[in-house]
Amino acid sequence: MSPTLQFFTLLILIFISAYLSCAEISLAAARRTRLSSLEEEGDKRARLVLELQEHPGQFFSAIQVGTNAMALLGGIVGDETFKPLVDDLLKGWVPEAILPNLSFVLSFTIATSLFVLFADLIPKRVAVIRPETFAMLVVRPMVWIIRVLRPLVFVLERVSDALIRLLGLPTKRQDTITTEDILASVGAGTAAGVLAPSEEAVIQNVFDLESRLVPSAMTPREDIVYFKINDSEESIREKIIAMPFNRFLVCDGDLEHIVGYVDSMYILRQVLNEKPIVFTQPGVIQTCPFVPDSLTLSEVLEVFQRSGSDFAVIINEYALVVGVITINDVMSTVMGDLVTTQDEQQIMERADGTWLVDGSTPIDDVEYALDIDQFPEDSTYETIAGFMMYMLRKIPKRTDKVNWAGYSFEVIDVDNYKIDQILVTKLDPSAEETPLAGLAAMKSE
Repeated sequence: MSPTLQFFTLLILIFISAYLSCAEISLAAARRTRLSSLEEEGDKRARLVLELQEHPGQFFSAIQVGTNAMALLGGIVGDETFKPLVDDLLKGWVPEAILPNLSFVLSFTIATSLFVLFADLIPKRVAVIRPETFAMLVVRPMVWIIRVLRPLVFVLERVSDALIRLLGLPTKRQDTITTEDILASVGAGTAAGVLAPSEEAVIQNVFDLESRLVPSAMTPREDIVYFKINDSEESIREKIIAMPFNRFLVCDGDLEHIVGYVDSMYILRQVLNEKPIVFTQPGVIQTCPFVPDSLTLSEVLEVFQRSGSDFAVIINEYALVVGVITINDVMSTVMGDLVTTQDEQQIMERADGTWLVDGSTPIDDVEYALDIDQFPEDSTYETIAGFMMYMLRKIPKRTDKVNWAGYSFEVIDVDNYKIDQILVTKLDPSAEETPLAGLAAMKSE
């Protein structure tokens, strides 16, 4: 074989090996979600890639057969190609006794370097950048190669499957997508600048609907504005002026005897038409669903969908009314800062690096805002006020403190045993950060 033919043969071997390396990394790294989307758009190559991923044994067996064959042939051809050139370059400079061995080592090094660089490293780095694109480019020839090597591939696949089963591992690719996978991708998108932090928060809140209970978004009992069925018009007008809500409960005496709710639009029409406001007229009072306080926000949305209502009363295990919730409350929880005005914000960061937190703030929101992994026994309470009571083991008073997760939580405003405001301060790294720190802070007062 002439030197020119040897050189071109080596280039062909490098090209084939580069193709196999590109196919190996691209088909392994291609995302099923993206491929499924392309398949739905009518791209048949995406379907072929998915089929190969479903049977990785055949694919990897063919890849390894081809890669090793090219490497062996490349070593042989490379030695024959470069050894005469190295001999000519070193002749007269190196003793004859060591020239054969030295030229072999150098020719082997040159051939190996060419294969590593052009047949392995560069193709794999290029393929991993856009795995789906390259996977669909190489899939048809790869299917043909598997068919040609089918007898050998069949044997290798069966042997490798048997050995993998002995190790207790699955023989097929597992592509179950979890919530953590999605959130990790969203976080990476935010870090790369593809998503805004507020958009990441919305996506996070959507997944939190499955775990957040209705008390985290409801209007609590003490803030409910309601009408009595026999209230005078003057009393009704005063309540609407003071609290211009869209929905008002109507009760027969107190909150434990709810008749239904009335839409403020009815009251507005009656006022504009100078007609009396009478709740006993047919069709004025509408029924509303009652839901337990153990439901999640996701389950409440299902209740709204089934009932055709957007307003519900929340009761506890003793059948006592603890609050009300609307579909807007749930949507506000999802949208977060995108729809919350400054006056409505429950967590406000101050210029000195501290935070003012409303006592009714859901504990999940505090965890997210302060980047705290978890509060102790957070399933036993819903709000930051509940956290303070749990840690202090008493009804908190002003200046009571709790240290947790590198932060100091200090009660600064209490109204009739209800915690209104909490001041959160970042502690020095040397500060105590154990569950007993809250008790120690309380005793020091």
